Amino acid sequence: MTRIVLRPHKVRTFLNKHPWVLDSSIDRIDGTPADGDEVELVSEKERFVARGIYNGRSRIRVRLYRWDQAGPLDEAFWRGRLQTALQLRSLLGYDDPQGAARLVYSEGDGLSGLIVDRYADYLVVQVTALGIALRIAEITAMLADLVRPKGIILRTEHAMARAEGIELREGLSWGRMPEGPLVVADRGLRYQVDLAEGQKTGFYLDQRENRRAAAGYFRGRRVLDMFCYSGGFSLAAAAWGGARECLGFDSSPKAVDWARANAALNGLANVAFQTGDAFPVLESLVTAGEQFGGVVLDPPKFARSRRALEDALRAYHWLNRLGMSLVEPGGILVSCSCSGLVTREDFRNVLLGAAQQTGRQVQVLEQRGASPDHPVAIGCPESEYLKCFICRVV
Repeated sequence: MTRIVLRPHKVRTFLNKHPWVLDSSIDRIDGTPADGDEVELVSEKERFVARGIYNGRSRIRVRLYRWDQAGPLDEAFWRGRLQTALQLRSLLGYDDPQGAARLVYSEGDGLSGLIVDRYADYLVVQVTALGIALRIAEITAMLADLVRPKGIILRTEHAMARAEGIELREGLSWGRMPEGPLVVADRGLRYQVDLAEGQKTGFYLDQRENRRAAAGYFRGRRVLDMFCYSGGFSLAAAAWGGARECLGFDSSPKAVDWARANAALNGLANVAFQTGDAFPVLESLVTAGEQFGGVVLDPPKFARSRRALEDALRAYHWLNRLGMSLVEPGGILVSCSCSGLVTREDFRNVLLGAAQQTGRQVQVLEQRGASPDHPVAIGCPESEYLKCFICRVV
């Protein structure tokens, strides 16, 4: 088997089970692996570290999956990892047959490059690693056997596919497609989910518990929900939190249509949605002197590379400065970042700077992350990407 030899003093990270071996960590390659081949990672002293899959097209040269020499990355290995991931979701109680959950969370489940979401009787599989893409037929067959869905749909993230050299045909991989949008349940609320055209895999499952937590602060309040997508925070605020009124904005007309349909599906007449770009909308609301008892800021990823980090932090600062200006005294700000490159400390400093600029006192009530079906691998800090701060603004 081809051996990937690490540069001196690079081994500790991988002994701690970080799964990404960047090209900058590699001293030499003993052999000529093809993309997708199984390889062994060894220290500069040529001691075994881990077993993974090689990709010469990617900056992540090797993705690691196994830290023992007990066996290869064969069918039994992949099936075992999938079974372990499914057992966790059952333990969490995320097994409502009419509900939705993330069944496999990439690095968080030791399956770097593989995401599997269940929406009622269907699975959506998102592939972000070439090694997984080359094995997706076998993995799909295992999922069909273990979960017994009606259909399995493949999705890719186009930027990641280019970076990894992935060429996959998106769409139905196994079984049959649903006839139009699905309806999934979450503790009494129902959401329409479009598995073929929705963002990510169709819905933002990572905010499940944050929507519920935030709703508890909104009773009797007027709530502004920015980047509302299909209405998750607004619907939770109205149905679970008893908000007096919710107004949501999203730049996507299609998302706004889904949000309106979800409000109607749940019989919520005090929720309204409009199409609009966030920053101009917020600036116009500030100029008009509007005030809200609750403001939710849940933007898309601003920092997609380290080069974009400074610009992203400035954008988060301006967004939160506008958001704080719209919160009435004693009101609630729910501010989120899904940029993995923005650390929790970075984001706290963003809120501090916005508070200083607006002259507001901000009390952090809760610091939250993704729902438990997005487990954080302790050796891979990148798997902890979502930050959700629930704050009182005085």
